[in-house]
Amino acid sequence: MLEQIKEPNDIKDISEERLYGLANEIRRFLIRTISNTGGHLASNLGAVELTIALHRVYDLPKDKIIWDVGHQAYTHKILTGRIDEFQNLRKEGGISGFPRRSESECDSYDTGHSSTSISAGLGYVKARELTGADYDVVAVIGDGALTGGMAYEALNNASLIDKNFVIVLNDNAMSISKSIGGMADYLNEIRTSAHYRDFKEGVTSALKSIPVVGEHVVERLRKTKSGLKQLFIPGMLFENMGITYLGPVDGHNIRHMIKTLRTAKKVQGPVIVHVLTHKGKGYAPAINDPSKFHGTSAFDLNTGEAKSESAKTYSDVFSETVMEMAKENKKIVAVTAAMKEGTGLSEFAESYPKRFFDVGIAEEHAVSFSTALALGGMLPVAAIYSSFLQRSFDQVMMDACMQNAHVIFAIDRAGFVGEDGKSHQGLFDLSYLNMMPGMTVMAPKNGIELAQMLKFAQELKGPVAIRYPKGKASNSLDDISSEIITGKAEIIKNGKEVAILAVGAMTEVAVKASEMLRKAGIEPTVVNMRFVKPFDEETVCTLAKENKLIVTLEENVKNGGFGMNVLELLNRKNIDTNVYIGAVEDHFVSHASISRQRELNGLDEDSVAEKIRELMSR
Repeated sequence: MLEQIKEPNDIKDISEERLYGLANEIRRFLIRTISNTGGHLASNLGAVELTIALHRVYDLPKDKIIWDVGHQAYTHKILTGRIDEFQNLRKEGGISGFPRRSESECDSYDTGHSSTSISAGLGYVKARELTGADYDVVAVIGDGALTGGMAYEALNNASLIDKNFVIVLNDNAMSISKSIGGMADYLNEIRTSAHYRDFKEGVTSALKSIPVVGEHVVERLRKTKSGLKQLFIPGMLFENMGITYLGPVDGHNIRHMIKTLRTAKKVQGPVIVHVLTHKGKGYAPAINDPSKFHGTSAFDLNTGEAKSESAKTYSDVFSETVMEMAKENKKIVAVTAAMKEGTGLSEFAESYPKRFFDVGIAEEHAVSFSTALALGGMLPVAAIYSSFLQRSFDQVMMDACMQNAHVIFAIDRAGFVGEDGKSHQGLFDLSYLNMMPGMTVMAPKNGIELAQMLKFAQELKGPVAIRYPKGKASNSLDDISSEIITGKAEIIKNGKEVAILAVGAMTEVAVKASEMLRKAGIEPTVVNMRFVKPFDEETVCTLAKENKLIVTLEENVKNGGFGMNVLELLNRKNIDTNVYIGAVEDHFVSHASISRQRELNGLDEDSVAEKIRELMSR
């Protein structure tokens, strides 16, 4: 049946009875494909029937389906005619792992971060009203994303509209990790209370069967807050906000979902369709370990094990170090925003359950919460991905920095992150952290230095950010290790005429580029800056006076980054020398391998060496 899906809405030509067979075909295709390409597996396997039902009921691209986060939209891409492009999923030039408007008219909103779909849906609803257009709007949001504060801001506004707006709550009791908190408990109560719905329907039928007065009694009860709804509908939180609640619905029963969605389309006003799904459905390894198969590399189809050899990652180094620190320092607590496994805090959570806090997908809350923990006498280590920390910009600045709270921000996935693409690159943290008064910013050259910096951060005062990359922890330059002193750089190689000032992972690139240059008769000085704020102004000024060319290297956007700081310093000190800033220009970086992203942005060793040769020849 997949061969019949060439364009949007082709699914409408397949009989309803055969849709379950289509769902099985899609699952087999996804498992086989992602085992080769890598990608988001568990979330997509859980949303197959839901997506089929949505495409059966709505007309694309006229109608707007907005996927929160969007990592569960693979079936949506298949049903809109992109199946042949999956061989290049998340590869350079291939389709994205998330909805992208540049790919298809059927992708109505670019996503990648959480808790945004209801706000976006409301925007479309109001645009529809103001332009007089005629289309339906559906926002699909997961129970994990519903822990994000932005979702409640949007729900608060959604209750005010009087036009149809469907919110599909895809409830699988998971975000990346298991969903936690009050909303998770509330939804769990609804899941386990499906018999209330059956009981309510039975009572309603019985009352309606009473001659003459039955219908009147039911109608009066419906209008009474303390009546039938209050007693028998488990979704009263939404109902009391003025949002009609339908469900819970079996998210793998296509027929039932189609019927419910058609009912939802008739509601004048906002309506939530609560759908229960199973993350990883159809593939036992993903069912047993949905967190592992949330975002996975290529894996063996039979065993579910990764095809590539696992090596110690920077997240592993962080995990081991913070465990060691916590054993010695009872004040250390760990905070994460629904990323316990991803940030390497699973062992900490098991060993120190009372000192571990997973706040759900709520980075803003995580930072303010950590700030108060610090002010209350604890030493919080807040482990958050770079691209997600930017969501809490205000809290980092106004709470942690303004109050000089001693919070250690462990910023994972800083720099290029590869296949997840535009929304997940950690290329902005140096710029936005650099502008914050009182913030200390460090970046290690390898895994050993990450461990040293984490321990060193304990002794500092005020907020401290340590940014480190995704993937294998480098063991390059392990033999070079000097004492860490606040604001002081480390000289890796001494040379003449040109000095390369490298930040974090760029130190290894700088060393490799310098080795290539030495063969061409150019002998650069290589510096591991260690600190971006405060950085070693004395060393930079000395090198600027002694060399014809200063080159800065950072996996960060150029605007507001380390290189700009160096330029400002030399201008302020009236030091006249040539400066080249190696950084990402003013654009978003698309999906490709990390090595290829470096190459495309002139930050691999070959590009750096060639650029220096070119500049020195002038």
